Amino acid sequence: MERKIRKKEVVILNVLKDSERPLTSTKIAEKLELTGYDISERTIRLYLKKLEEEGLVESNGKKGCTITEKGMDELNASWIIEKVGFLSAKIDRMSYQMSFDINTGVGTVVINVTVVEPEHLMKNIEYIQKVYADGYAMGQFLTILQPGETLNHINIPPGMIGIGTVCSITLNGVLLKHGIPTISRFGGLLELIEKRPSRFVEIIMYDGTSIDPLEIFIRSGMTNYMGAIKTGNGRIGASFREFPAESKEMVQKIDEKMKRIGLGGLVGIGMPGQSFLDIPVSEGRVGAIVIGGLNPVSVLEENGVRAYSRAMAGLIDFNRLFHYKELGERLNELV
Repeated sequence: MERKIRKKEVVILNVLKDSERPLTSTKIAEKLELTGYDISERTIRLYLKKLEEEGLVESNGKKGCTITEKGMDELNASWIIEKVGFLSAKIDRMSYQMSFDINTGVGTVVINVTVVEPEHLMKNIEYIQKVYADGYAMGQFLTILQPGETLNHINIPPGMIGIGTVCSITLNGVLLKHGIPTISRFGGLLELIEKRPSRFVEIIMYDGTSIDPLEIFIRSGMTNYMGAIKTGNGRIGASFREFPAESKEMVQKIDEKMKRIGLGGLVGIGMPGQSFLDIPVSEGRVGAIVIGGLNPVSVLEENGVRAYSRAMAGLIDFNRLFHYKELGERLNELV
């Protein structure tokens, strides 16, 4: 019985998490009904009262309730086994939601966000720009989120800034707009020898984790971007995708066009039905390696800077992005 009650509290918190404004018990009941949960308004009010007592939600009077930071932490920690497959679903959802058109250069792209102190970023600009220059980034663009800005549920606190880098899922979205479905199999650490991809030394399957693999590798200190940009020998973030074999030529053409725009990130593509960098590929499919979108800011952790990074943080308009060579100038305008 206790497990059932706990789950109802979690689904209520989840509805509040996805809302940008306070919700009443009536609105929560309506949204839950759409997802297959039949919970009465009276029952929801009782749960909200209990959640408020525990500090997980905050009442805004007649406007309704909002989830608190403590509530977000509880939600992230609850029922982790139910989140298996969550990341794969999020990849599919964001691929569908983004609207960027490579023919017009207009629309939204998926970005990652790293929250960091401006002065720490200034000290590492040289390394960040080198990651871009050496082709270890998803294209050539990034953006800055200023203090007070919010992207989905990521808030940029006072005294901090957010660095938005293009997420590799943007490629999935562009391909989907051209009728090409993408299977995102895993994220991993790609070993470089003399700047050339050698092998994957670590991998985490997307459908078996609730956290982006590259976030895990960065926090665990398993990357070696400094080696990659200084000697050409290191370990960088990358992911493995599969496409229908018949789409290989079209994928390559789209990748070339994205690179001309400044969004390219395809490291290489294999032969139909054949292993690529020792990774087995299903019959009728072709394997490809895509560069990790968080790579540019990952050098911060390697240089002792504690930064909060979130992959697939949200969607942002392409015209908000600027070339990586402008990063220093943009930062000087803010500091």
